[in-house]
Amino acid sequence: MTGKLFGQAMIKVTGGLLLVGLLLFLPAGTIHYPQAWLLLAILFIPMFLAGIVMMVKNPELLKKRLNAREEQDEQKTVIALSGAMFLAAFIVAGLSFRFGWLPLPSWVPFAAAAVFLAGYALYAEVLRENEYLSRTIEVQEGQKVIDTGLYGIVRHPMYMCTLLLFLAMPLVLGSVLSFGIMLAYIPLIAKRIRNEEQVLEEGLEGYSDYKKRVRYKVIPRVW
Repeated sequence: MTGKLFGQAMIKVTGGLLLVGLLLFLPAGTIHYPQAWLLLAILFIPMFLAGIVMMVKNPELLKKRLNAREEQDEQKTVIALSGAMFLAAFIVAGLSFRFGWLPLPSWVPFAAAAVFLAGYALYAEVLRENEYLSRTIEVQEGQKVIDTGLYGIVRHPMYMCTLLLFLAMPLVLGSVLSFGIMLAYIPLIAKRIRNEEQVLEEGLEGYSDYKKRVRYKVIPRVW
């Protein structure tokens, strides 16, 4: 099973790398786009390393992450809109580099890269804390409410991490316009969270009480 999982993971990582590269370099009209190379490095190297760690320590979690398919129509819509958002953001970033639209100071991509890596580190902690974490909205057999660590601060630390990651990406690429596009992620995850909490309240014992104990969904004292 480990060999098969490794093959699936490598196919997904390689496919993602090629797709994102094409979406950035083709609109940029050149491969000499330093910010794009920076994003590819901080995006896919940690992803590859995290996959190796999961394969060794928790292959079942890796399998769930690779093979997840949404069953609910509402979530399929959220995923489709998220895909369109990424497509537009990457293309616009490439065009912004090509035509010099609203350039940012040279230090911004590096500061954003630090934020991105911090988001990756928090995401790894979420994976460690919650063995039931899934890419799809579901209640798994034997699942229990997790209320310690980051889950004692916000109810959805995974979305806190992805918010950091997704908003940092366009700044790593040096594109203000792409950052504006990626702000669409906020209403998209708000919609996903509403549906997810409904499913969890209906199917996961103790989740309603957990919601009363942990007030904030994504950002402490804000949301």
